[in-house]
Amino acid sequence: MQHATATSVLGNFDDASNDHYGVHSRFFKKNGKFIVETDGPDGNLALFEVKYTFGVDPLQQYLIEFPDGRLQALSIAWDSRPKDQGGQRWFHLYPNEEIKHDDILHWTKLNQNWNFMCAECHSTGVKKNYDAANDRFATTWAEISVGCEACHGKGSRHVSWAHDQQRWSPFGKSDDPLKGLVAFLNERNGITWLPDPRTGNPQRSISPAMLRKEVETCGRCHARRGEFSEDWKPGQSLSETHVVSSLARGLYHADGQMLDEVYNYGSFKQSKMFAAGVTCSDCHEPHAAKLRVSGDGVCLQCHATDKYEVAAHHHHEGVTPAVTCASCHMPASTFMVIDKRHDHSLRIPRPDLSAKLATPNACNDCHTDKSAEWAASTIEQWHGPNRKGFQNYGEAFRASWTDRADAAALLATVAANPATPAIARASALTELRSRVSPANIELARTGIIDPDPMVRIAALDMLEGIAGNRVWPFVSPLLSDPSRGVRIRAVSLLAGVPTANQPAADREAFERAAAEFIAAQRFNADRPEARSTLGNFYTRRGLFPDAETEYKAGLRLSPRYAPAAINLADLYRQLGRDGEAESVLRTAIATSLQDAGLHHTLGLTLTRQKRPDDALAEFRVATELEPDRLRYAYAYAVALHSAGRVDESINVLKESLTRHPDDRDTLVALVTFNRDAGDIGTALEYAGQLSRLAPNDRELNSLIEGLRARLKK
Repeated sequence: MQHATATSVLGNFDDASNDHYGVHSRFFKKNGKFIVETDGPDGNLALFEVKYTFGVDPLQQYLIEFPDGRLQALSIAWDSRPKDQGGQRWFHLYPNEEIKHDDILHWTKLNQNWNFMCAECHSTGVKKNYDAANDRFATTWAEISVGCEACHGKGSRHVSWAHDQQRWSPFGKSDDPLKGLVAFLNERNGITWLPDPRTGNPQRSISPAMLRKEVETCGRCHARRGEFSEDWKPGQSLSETHVVSSLARGLYHADGQMLDEVYNYGSFKQSKMFAAGVTCSDCHEPHAAKLRVSGDGVCLQCHATDKYEVAAHHHHEGVTPAVTCASCHMPASTFMVIDKRHDHSLRIPRPDLSAKLATPNACNDCHTDKSAEWAASTIEQWHGPNRKGFQNYGEAFRASWTDRADAAALLATVAANPATPAIARASALTELRSRVSPANIELARTGIIDPDPMVRIAALDMLEGIAGNRVWPFVSPLLSDPSRGVRIRAVSLLAGVPTANQPAADREAFERAAAEFIAAQRFNADRPEARSTLGNFYTRRGLFPDAETEYKAGLRLSPRYAPAAINLADLYRQLGRDGEAESVLRTAIATSLQDAGLHHTLGLTLTRQKRPDDALAEFRVATELEPDRLRYAYAYAVALHSAGRVDESINVLKESLTRHPDDRDTLVALVTFNRDAGDIGTALEYAGQLSRLAPNDRELNSLIEGLRARLKK
């Protein structure tokens, strides 16, 4: 980040223009200032001064300052690549979408706000300084761009140490091994990599520590995460001040390859390299921002040339362009239209998994005219039938995301395997939250004592649907966990237990953790997500006026933020104010994009008001908007059945079952509705499907016997 000057601005401001879905934007200079004319917060064309530049290569963005202290990033960026590479042009970051002024992605709205979205990683010593009462920012920084303290922490003690070393006298010099630094990122010091005589692969001379200071420090900016405290210190676990995204649907492919813009941390922590002890600066020179050795040389620092840089290994002799290590083991994806980034999970290509799980693979990234089956067959011819690969959890996550009956068992295997990367084990525990059973609850008990805070947090995620008083005995110790991220997750899980029902010995720890949780949400009070999360906490604590205030604040920040409206409506339901709940939901529907959750919640509200016809219409809309959501289809089917439209109800359930063939609730409803309609044969067929999912269910077996008896009559 830099001030906008003739030196720092790379874009063409000589009366250049860009057209995007009918918006004609102009870029020009006036009185030595850089000006853009484009659509403003009301959708009308207006003039805006560029205050700062943002980025250099391969693109540069521009920041506009508003009177309330907000800095907003223009969605029209400058392609700074050479012209022969397609650069030296203005382009829109959403080239195939019309982003209107009321869209959350419009450059003037929340999701393009520098103060929240960008500042922490692109400047040094940032203090957001959001004033919630007046909805204003007074954000400051120690350095406008990334400086030494961004990675090494506050430097005053280091400067004092350096001055002390320059004294002529040998007396009184500091022998501080940290050289005055907050943390000394010295994990590479004294480390050698020697060939393992058994495998020939390189092996670290000393086993890596559990807490990898350098990876955590780099991860502060090179991770998909959310900040909840500015009290970051280099070398500490990222979970101390940030919520790190798991291998979640929509962010990653099922096998852990990057899908959305997840950066490098989550990918690298899945890799065999990370497990072996490789750290970021083994490959990257952080101060020069380049590889330690160019091209394949960076890999050949450790991997033997005669074993890996030969046709017998890569089978691509003489091809153009030449195949590199990264081509196969670090395939690139393009973000922000032109920014190519390599996947740092450093995986062996698995086209066989692509054929099975619909995941990408490096082979078909190049051989786009061939199938994954062809690529898998070729790999087998080269390397034999034994499939290799360090990341072996794709099937479990695919099963979870498609609601397969074996999902819980597969996820449990991932979560229980100590050889599986911690981030994958954590992700499996989080996925199990909707599948908790006596058979897997022990995984949560084990997870909450795992040395990795991400795993401990995920174990708490797994327990989310269980009443706090039931899990208090083994969750409450985490209220005093060394990691702040664990503490605030634990207190949110236990929030529903009234103070009077808490063991006296735990109350002080609960209140301390609760204060930390509230502070974390207050820090992000400029975001509707944080206001809604705090509202949920207050609701569970029985502080209903405070909860109402937070939900309303979230809707003021973003009237289109559906969860705040849904949560406020649910609060009104608890308070017996269904009329107000309906009003909130209808206002949200009128002001937002079509959101299935709003219509579904309105349907439930209208059902409580004994307005079944109106409710049925809302359930129908919710199902049409999100046909894959099980609970929406189920609620719609039940409403149809209650209205006497039995055949339609059964058809909705049958259609839902085609998408989710192992859903027990849908099968139970199909058994019940067909039985009550007198179609015993069909009811028995669905009961048979259910029996295959739960063969030892005595109640179900009894039901099947009864159906068979009725069929014989």
